[in-house]
Amino acid sequence: MDIKTVESKLVKDKYYVLDHPSGLTIYVYPKEGYKSTYAIFGTKYGSVNTRFRIDDGEEITVPDGIAHYLEHKLFESEDGDAFARYAKTGASANAYTSFEKTCYLFSCTEKFEESFEILLDFVQSPYFTAETVAKEQGIIGQEIKMYDDSPSWRVMFNTLLGMYHKHPVRIDIAGTVESIAEITAEKLYECYNSFYNLNNMVLCVAGNTTVEQVLSVADRMLKPCEKHKIENFFEDEPYEVAQEYIEQKFPVTIPLFNLGFKENIGDKAATSKQLAYTDILLYILASQSSPLYNRLLDEELINDSFSFEYMEGPHYAAVLFGGESRNPKKAAEVIKEAIRDFKKNGIDREEFEIAKRSVYGSTISGFNSNENIANVLVDMHFNERELFEYVDAVANATAEDVENRLTEILDPDNCTLSVVLGED
Repeated sequence: MDIKTVESKLVKDKYYVLDHPSGLTIYVYPKEGYKSTYAIFGTKYGSVNTRFRIDDGEEITVPDGIAHYLEHKLFESEDGDAFARYAKTGASANAYTSFEKTCYLFSCTEKFEESFEILLDFVQSPYFTAETVAKEQGIIGQEIKMYDDSPSWRVMFNTLLGMYHKHPVRIDIAGTVESIAEITAEKLYECYNSFYNLNNMVLCVAGNTTVEQVLSVADRMLKPCEKHKIENFFEDEPYEVAQEYIEQKFPVTIPLFNLGFKENIGDKAATSKQLAYTDILLYILASQSSPLYNRLLDEELINDSFSFEYMEGPHYAAVLFGGESRNPKKAAEVIKEAIRDFKKNGIDREEFEIAKRSVYGSTISGFNSNENIANVLVDMHFNERELFEYVDAVANATAEDVENRLTEILDPDNCTLSVVLGED
């Protein structure tokens, strides 16, 4: 087995990458002196993967929401529920489905090997029947309705609906009540067998553990499987947004808004350097120490709920700004005006240095969290990036690097404003 050691002089830390004979890539990040351990087992399969082909087979189309549905069902087995098994070890377990991946995780301070065995067991042991699948439809249907009634959820998804013409990122991760009604045990097995192949998955363990301890369980529990080619299909997406403005009414006291800037990304994720430059750029532009933030606050266009993020996945990427605002349209215009000024006048060098130090500091502090380390390793792996390369990119970034990145993103003439207004 090939075991690679990855070290960082800046972080003064190291982790190990194991190419396991089963086909699974395993990351082990030991943290000396830590009492807890965090493990996450993920597959590169999310809500957007609804059209695909395995090897040279026929194209397969599955219902929206099936990846999330599969995540729910995988905890069940003929012998009971995985959560009940975790309760006996004292571990705290969870799972989530995003646009681009599905992950199963737990954290513990004792009985790590027993909890780790549970994780590797149930994720590799699907059990679906017509009866159990039908039972879940009502539960997930209620979850969908709950999110439909959430103003913050709707303002975000309406932004995606406005930005994208065809890409499935515009569709709710859980699907719709109508789409999940089409899900069957057979379709769940089809998706499981396609995407829950160890060669399409990753395992990350951080904290109070060793390579030897991880392998003692992994060697025994992992079930080797033949690698196959997964081809996902996405329709060509125009660069221009589908709608510049979209609104919905809810019983809210203060209106909500999201301003989304669509990036022309193609089929490649941002590199470690591009991601680092993006993080620094957004800090300069919209952090709480930025002139833009303070202007928005002074003019009472935002409150402390204001936030920003860079989101990305297969064939899509975007920057979102949002929060509560009594005048969302004016807030959006001020943000776009600030972006135009940046593009015209360049970045203030003093503001750049402040942002660079802040992003670097928050990145380094993230290495104090087992959960953060493991989750970032999963993201880096699926986007073909390396964790310490990102740290180096932040540390070595120049103002010119960030200005060049600005030419690639944040087009104020190609964005969507999503607003949730109070009911009259």
